[in-house]
Amino acid sequence: MSFPLYIAKRYLFTKTNNNAINIITIIASFGVIVGSLALFIILSGFSGLRTFSYSLLDASDPDIKITSVKGKSFLFTAEIQKTFQSNSTIKASSKVIEERVFLEYNNKSEIAFVKGVENNYTTITQIDSAINIGSWIDTDFSNTAVIGNGISRKLTLGILNFGEPLAITVPKPGTGFINPRNAFYKMNVQIVGVYSGTEDFENKFVFVDISEARSLLRYKENQITGIELKLVNDADVDEVSEALQEQLGNQFKVQTKEQLNEVFYKVINTENFVSYLIFTLIVIIALFNVIGAIIMMIIDKKDNLKTLFSLGATIQEVKKIFVLQGFLLTFFGMLIGLTIGVILVFVQKQFGLFMITQSLPYPVEFRFTNLIIVIITITILGFIASKIASSRISKEFIEK
Repeated sequence: MSFPLYIAKRYLFTKTNNNAINIITIIASFGVIVGSLALFIILSGFSGLRTFSYSLLDASDPDIKITSVKGKSFLFTAEIQKTFQSNSTIKASSKVIEERVFLEYNNKSEIAFVKGVENNYTTITQIDSAINIGSWIDTDFSNTAVIGNGISRKLTLGILNFGEPLAITVPKPGTGFINPRNAFYKMNVQIVGVYSGTEDFENKFVFVDISEARSLLRYKENQITGIELKLVNDADVDEVSEALQEQLGNQFKVQTKEQLNEVFYKVINTENFVSYLIFTLIVIIALFNVIGAIIMMIIDKKDNLKTLFSLGATIQEVKKIFVLQGFLLTFFGMLIGLTIGVILVFVQKQFGLFMITQSLPYPVEFRFTNLIIVIITITILGFIASKIASSRISKEFIEK
């Protein structure tokens, strides 16, 4: 063990005769502990929020969605089907029909999208798990639909309300003069389920069977507006998307879940980064206590430093003593803070001490990357703080 490290450990763990320095050192240690704890908790909280938010997208969006570049709809051909069948990374595919419609119920109206889906749609997304009232579409019954919480609230519409159905109206396509009395296609449906999700998703869709959407819009048998794909778990989504885009050609737009929700992903990642910067700033402020504690220690140990210097220690070795002391102070404070943080994260995950609602605990997630980020951040900042404090030491200071 080098003598600077030995002396640094003695200075750190041995009380001085000056109680003020002992108190300042304790305060500095406490600041590092709290700063490390807060930074780790925030990163774990945002990791949990990110995972929770992404899980909401699993109910609303597929891994890959294919739409037409020109026009709203296109024909699903045998060639497209063959492309999917030859791709081993595609677990399932489902045709969909989407169109903006006008909803009317009990003298209340709302604009939304009708989305016709096939029987296997629940294998593409986890929409069935998002149903909080009622059930998913049962194809044994005709003219049934599932709506979002937002639409349900706006129209004051519940499930199985047989007194008055939900009217779905869509303008007839065409140009020129339109007779107002015969300008719309209309369909009445009974609501069998209500789903929850992101705010935009809850206010957007009315799910019906694809045959009923096709009938409403007067589409041909193979005419659809999109194809949604579910990939195998180990598939590279971006790679599959690029391959499909190349195979299908420029007349189709192939988008991944991240591309479909580009703004959402950017907001989540930006919030995480900004929070990291804010709490790193708090850690920096806390490390000023470390600088102060080391400077006070330098002043208190001035006579000892003069002795070391007389015995042949160089200025660099003397500086190294206090660099190591500050580094050890921040390192052990960080370890204590991280230990408490890890325990709190696991306790929250297991027991849900902090709740968003009565049934939803605040989401947290333990990740080793968060540990590494905190360790690197605190270690670097602690080293810089120690270097700043030890820079006060000079030959003139010792001999004065």
